[in-house]
Amino acid sequence: QVQLAESGGGLVQAGDSLRLSCAASGRTFSSSAMGWFRQAPGKEREFVTGCSRNGGATDYTDSVKGRFTISRDNAKNTVYLQMNNLKPEDTAVYYCAAAPTLFPARTTRTATNYRYWGQGTQVTVSS
Repeated sequence: QVQLAESGGGLVQAGDSLRLSCAASGRTFSSSAMGWFRQAPGKEREFVTGCSRNGGATDYTDSVKGRFTISRDNAKNTVYLQMNNLKPEDTAVYYCAAAPTLFPARTTRTATNYRYWGQGTQVTVSS
């Protein structure tokens, strides 16, 4: 069992940066691939980025490549999302998720592969 809690969201202006954190409880964090998803009003939840168990493998959706960075600290049971050069289209509720069943070096974009989800944190980017 993994419980996830996101923090770090807020209201920023275009071009600003934010760092989201996702603190995990439970013993399976270090053996779980982690991901960040987002859902904008009126839109479906979409994959943003993911990383493998040790963070060695990462994956990003095209719209955030070069601006967002996922990282994790298994000693702190925390995964981070550094978001730079934010744009109004990044406005959404951001969710972290854990996928405990993937092979060690794998990441996944498929939401159904993620067993545990946080409650989300709102990110609003004004123009």
